[in-house]
Amino acid sequence: MINSYFNENTLEELIKEIEYVYCSDERPWVIGYSGGKDSTLVVDLVYRMLKELPPEKRKKGVYIVSSDTRVENPLIKEYLHEMLETLRVSAKSDKLPIQVKLVMPEPDTTFWANVIGRGFPTPRINGTFRWCTDRLKIKPSGDFIEKIINEQKTEVVVLLGVRKAESIARKRRIEGREIMGRLLNRHESIKQAYVYPPIVELTTDDVWDVLLADHGKTAWGTNNNKLVELYSGADSGECPFAGISSKDEQQQTCGQSRFGCWICTVVKEDKSLNGFIRSGHRELVPLAEFRKWLMSIRDMGDRREKKRRDGSIYYTSEGDLGYGPFTWETRQEILINLLKVQKDMNYELISIDELKAIDRIWDDELDISRRVLVDLYYNEMREKLPWDDLKAPLFDSNIVGLLNNYANEYGIPMDLVRKLIFATEKNKYYSNPKSLKTALERILNQQWLYEEIEKEFRDEN
Repeated sequence: MINSYFNENTLEELIKEIEYVYCSDERPWVIGYSGGKDSTLVVDLVYRMLKELPPEKRKKGVYIVSSDTRVENPLIKEYLHEMLETLRVSAKSDKLPIQVKLVMPEPDTTFWANVIGRGFPTPRINGTFRWCTDRLKIKPSGDFIEKIINEQKTEVVVLLGVRKAESIARKRRIEGREIMGRLLNRHESIKQAYVYPPIVELTTDDVWDVLLADHGKTAWGTNNNKLVELYSGADSGECPFAGISSKDEQQQTCGQSRFGCWICTVVKEDKSLNGFIRSGHRELVPLAEFRKWLMSIRDMGDRREKKRRDGSIYYTSEGDLGYGPFTWETRQEILINLLKVQKDMNYELISIDELKAIDRIWDDELDISRRVLVDLYYNEMREKLPWDDLKAPLFDSNIVGLLNNYANEYGIPMDLVRKLIFATEKNKYYSNPKSLKTALERILNQQWLYEEIEKEFRDEN
């Protein structure tokens, strides 16, 4: 084996190093576990160490934390949940101080809440608005680490399955963060956290050699043959955990990952999803087709507003008005098509709590009828959402029709009409009229409105 860590060291020595770090202080450990080969090896080594350690020395807790973005590849999601449950049961049976935690983004911060609810354009490679990894993957795990720190009033040690051998760039970044002579490095963004990368010197061959030793049996009783199956036919890799905190590293890591989101739009071709399909998982074809369609409409002018969410505008280098969020009509179309795929696959792609979050966003920003989402859902799924009967319209369909007619007749953007109505509705019960006045002034002074007025003036002349 060329340049193998085990040319000069043994597996037992590596486990002894992990034991040494564990027994050196009282700080709890957090292991970022994605289900991929590297994080699986870290969990396996720590589990072995704890089993071999005398019970009286198992003095501090170990949290195995996985992040579910809510748009995980169905095959990976099923495997990950199975592993987490097995780990939970086995750790309890072996009386190990291990707790297993699955973290997710809050319903109003998920991929669909941002794309369908707020109209965020889908992230893309080399794009300036790469909002997905931090919101869906990094923040939930980071919040959990902060929670442990605050509740236990202690520092923590985060164990990561990062390795220098993954790439030259990764090697340089890791070495740039190392503190000479120490096994722990300070976390870049969480002040009271340290990072310990126990397998940092291992090659990819080293990782597989350990995982497949003893017929692939893991320390907690499962078998890594399923992991090998998941890796076959596609590139390996894992989206980052909270331990990787620089934006550059997030963007370089996520999107080139097997263990990532099925809807990932930051690569032209999703090798992971297509690899599974080529290997026989034809049930995933509708996901690939939906992803392709969603990417195809991203930069269509009629699909995007010509202003940002805050009402500001910008011009491209060619002098054209720049794109903002997806139009409301496009957001509705995305949701309809997503529900069609969900119904055809009989697999949940968007949860009820996400739909509720989107409904709240639309009620606050777009839907003066307050009925669009619940009616859309019923028309597509033929069943009511739990809160459907509680949704009283702000205006009935006749009033909404009249407002649209008047807006067209007098050349007033319907978006402006909606914003003024929402601002009035939110502030009408305040005894001090100043809040309503301020809200209305803010709307009437948005940059896009001045652009509309100037355009009308230019057209008239």
